[in-house]
Amino acid sequence: MESLKKFRQFLSDTWKELKRTSWPSKDEVVGTTIVVIVFVAIVAAWLGAVDFVLALVQKHVLGLGAGS
Repeated sequence: MESLKKFRQFLSDTWKELKRTSWPSKDEVVGTTIVVIVFVAIVAAWLGAVDFVLALVQKHVLGLGAGS
């Protein structure tokens, strides 16, 4: 029964802590979500460009290019 008491106390403490939490507004959530999406798109474009350039370099070094 002691573990049940501890579990109830844990739930009670958790609920109290959630009530004290400062939740962001809808505008803040939308704004930060847009920032994350834009950042991910920029990083994806950068990595795609680097991959493309490195693939061209690799083809050139290995002699697989069109000019061979």
